[in-house]
Amino acid sequence: MMRQTQSGIRAVIVDDEALSRSVLREYLAAYDDIEIVGECENGFEAVQAVNDLTPDLLFLDIQMPKLDGFEVLELIGSEVGIIFVTAYDQHAIRAFEVHAVDYLLKPFSEERLGEALDQARSRLAPMPVPGILRTRRKSWVERVLIRSGPRVDVIPVEKIDYVQAQDDYVAFKVGDREYLKQQTLNDLEAELDPSRFVRIHRSSILNIDRLARIERYTKHSHAATLKNGTQLSVSKAGFARLNDLL
Repeated sequence: MMRQTQSGIRAVIVDDEALSRSVLREYLAAYDDIEIVGECENGFEAVQAVNDLTPDLLFLDIQMPKLDGFEVLELIGSEVGIIFVTAYDQHAIRAFEVHAVDYLLKPFSEERLGEALDQARSRLAPMPVPGILRTRRKSWVERVLIRSGPRVDVIPVEKIDYVQAQDDYVAFKVGDREYLKQQTLNDLEAELDPSRFVRIHRSSILNIDRLARIERYTKHSHAATLKNGTQLSVSKAGFARLNDLL
């Protein structure tokens, strides 16, 4: 939920281009109810700013180094209103599907910014939770973002050995390390490339590149042995999926 304080709306500008930040800051100076409490040059700084400054509104670029705008949105949750500010129009549909307040296409006029601010002022009720787009997906996720306090781990999916469900979390096994993320295994499965990751059990997803061999375990189940020696249970349905993929 976006919270409007007595002093107005607390805003953070996130853009890797200094000139773009300057133009937006100049335009916003005309509005007494908008307080700029921070500026960020990349996605990592944006996540930290939300954690430290608790702004009401983010003016968020999309294509940035380190983390893009949608990855920032995944990490910060639903407590901040988002106005995307970008030079690319192809992300507009996705922006509104994740419940952005507005989508400003550079270069925009002062009048167009005013319209976006009107939308922001009216967005004082709880907002649906922004998240990773799961419809109209054009590509599978290439990296997983895991936040632990102010720390953000970025894990390329090709580094993942396997994933297991643990209560309300999923555990990503990467070499000798484990990363926990609050997410369901079903949601994660929908984001991963099915030609590379296969659900071998109701509680496990395997990176097919890590598979060394499959052996019968019981009459109705098998065991998958990974290249590092780890063994994972394979259900009857999981075995069928593996056969389809191999």
